[in-house]
Amino acid sequence: MRLLPTKWKKTLKKYGVQWGVGAALTLAAVLNLMGYLESESIVRMDTFFAGWRMRVEKPVLDRRIVIVNIDEKSLAEVGRFPWGRNVVAKLVTQLTDHYKVGAVGMDVLFAEPDKSSGFEVLEDLAYKELNDIPRLKDELIALKPSMDYDALLAAAIKGKPVVLGYEVSDKAKTGALPKPEFTLDDLNGRELVATAPTGYQANLSQLQKAARGAGIFSASVDPDGTLRSSAFLMRLGNGFYPSLSLATVAAFYKAKAIKPYYTATVDTMTEREKENGGIEKIVMFKENGLMVPIPVGYGLTTTIQFRGTGGPHGGAFPYVSAVDVLKGKVPESVLDGTIVLIGTTVAGLNDLRATPVNAEYPGVEVHANLVKSILDNRFKSRPDYAEGWEAVQTVIVGVLLCFGLPVLTPLRSIVLALCAAGGVTWFNYHAYSVRDWSLNMAVMLLLTLVLFIFNMAYGYLFESRKGRALVSRFGEYVAPELVAEMAEDPDKYTMDGEDRVLSVLFVDVRGFTTISEMLAPKALREYINLYLTAMSEDIRDKYQGTLDKYIGDAVMAFWGAPVAFPDHARRAVATALAMQHSAVRLNADFVARGWPPLKIGIGINTGLMRVGDMGSKIRRAYTVMGDAVNVASRLEGLTKVYGVGLAVGEGTRAAAPEFAYRELDLVRVKGKHEPVAIFEPLGLPSELDAATLAELERWHAALAMVRAQQWDAAEAAIVALQQEQPECGLYRLFAANIARHRAHPPGPEWDGVTNYDSK
Repeated sequence: MRLLPTKWKKTLKKYGVQWGVGAALTLAAVLNLMGYLESESIVRMDTFFAGWRMRVEKPVLDRRIVIVNIDEKSLAEVGRFPWGRNVVAKLVTQLTDHYKVGAVGMDVLFAEPDKSSGFEVLEDLAYKELNDIPRLKDELIALKPSMDYDALLAAAIKGKPVVLGYEVSDKAKTGALPKPEFTLDDLNGRELVATAPTGYQANLSQLQKAARGAGIFSASVDPDGTLRSSAFLMRLGNGFYPSLSLATVAAFYKAKAIKPYYTATVDTMTEREKENGGIEKIVMFKENGLMVPIPVGYGLTTTIQFRGTGGPHGGAFPYVSAVDVLKGKVPESVLDGTIVLIGTTVAGLNDLRATPVNAEYPGVEVHANLVKSILDNRFKSRPDYAEGWEAVQTVIVGVLLCFGLPVLTPLRSIVLALCAAGGVTWFNYHAYSVRDWSLNMAVMLLLTLVLFIFNMAYGYLFESRKGRALVSRFGEYVAPELVAEMAEDPDKYTMDGEDRVLSVLFVDVRGFTTISEMLAPKALREYINLYLTAMSEDIRDKYQGTLDKYIGDAVMAFWGAPVAFPDHARRAVATALAMQHSAVRLNADFVARGWPPLKIGIGINTGLMRVGDMGSKIRRAYTVMGDAVNVASRLEGLTKVYGVGLAVGEGTRAAAPEFAYRELDLVRVKGKHEPVAIFEPLGLPSELDAATLAELERWHAALAMVRAQQWDAAEAAIVALQQEQPECGLYRLFAANIARHRAHPPGPEWDGVTNYDSK
């Protein structure tokens, strides 16, 4: 600390606590990002912001992917679901043969044989109760192809780009699985982390053999019951099987294979790659040999990008009613060459999912979002360097607020905090929408909030206490607006003594003893209260002077402390002129009440003086002392001698040259060896008429004659002025002085100075 400059010591003393706490909070935030101070609350906040990003991003309708909806209208016209597979077969035939779609993904499971045609009942009757009816068996054999609905569906999907859906679980294994995309043997000894359920419920073998492929449509939700991610591949036994979305795109591209893609050897893997078996993405090999890269995260999963709010009115994908497809009412341009996903949005059919954007999001549209991500090769993911970006943002926000908030006003602190939070939010959303980075921002926003609250609370509890102390110290001395200004930086203002060039004023009532004798005590109290109030308002409220003290009927004030004004002399002179106007106003009121008239004398001086908290242990006051103060007091007394209401010293005249002054004399007051020039301010030149300015010039010429001991010429000039202004005490005084000098010539060594031995 000894090596620090004084300025830095004061700054550190003032803001050290806030800077220290801010740095500690920033460090804690960085440690949280690095995993050392984990918090479930922050994780939940980041989860909320991730959903918010999806809700904010405006969807664009993607006409490449169409959802054929088994909706309320379809159920009303076709019948309750599940439909007979003859209906499903017709739906598939319409899509593939009539509308020429590119691929069909079935978000529907066909796990059990369809007996809804009644063929088995008829066959049983033909061989038992109705065995004696001729040709019945032959008729049944002829009808069988049209009443075997499973066979009809198998025939409809055979050779077509149709993908069936199935579910996985940890229950029994039923149905027929498709051929796996690859097996453990294909990994050549590498480990590949994947979701590995032990059971499944797949489609009938007859249907699976006819289909182009099949995909898993099971959803794995987070602990809070919300669906946020999906596995592109799962492991069942020795094989790896695709999701419905991946399998549907594979059918659309007529893909030959789907394989894992390794970016590094075992020796060069990063820790993250080792955790995921060294895989960065999977690739789909299209019919033309081109590869479609599909990035995957841990466990071969991806974050689902939910576009829109879901459903026919969600705005992300076009919906068409299944019954309209069956009847051929959908325009061919809507379906031609598209990827079709068949599913339902009817609540009773239990295919609605809780997602970050909607608590009832259609499951079929979840697959549509994944299909779109594969087609666009755009996946929202958390890059390897995400923690680095987050740490950099946290440090920037922490440093900015740590050092900025303590030194700013509350309003500017609010603006800074809002800008920091807005900047973090904008960068996070920009990275998400443009770069497809899924970054966390809860720590940064929480750090911004905590730093803001801490600094505001600290400012209120400690800085406001300083402000209140400042008000208690200076409130009775200076104007309220000055106290408010001082309260913004209370450490800048102290009562410690210091030397400053200031302007000091004394004002006194002429003949106050006589006034006291003429008035009753109650009237005298009101008289003096009205006078002191008017003078104090002129000093403190109009020109922001520091009201020092009342000395009986006298008032003492000064300008330039505690708030430094470069124009303190101008303010003092302007105040004195205003006080003279106030005295005239008060005098009219006093005379009307029958009270003695009010006359005041004012003395002002500008110079170096000591200002600060002075006094005894019993009572102290913020005041000024020094030779310049004493001169001001003497000048106030001399106003009676020169017959003027206001007298200022030479220092005041030099510091406030904008006023017009009448020089009164060159005097040597009691206690001073050097003579002092004294002046009477008359006002701003623009406020004076031509006659007053001419009179001023004539007076200064006469004064020069007096100092040159040209008694006759001086007397003639002063007498002429006196005739025009018979009430002017200054002219009477100098006329008497000339007569005295004639009787007692001062001699050639006279310097024109008038000496005063009394106060």
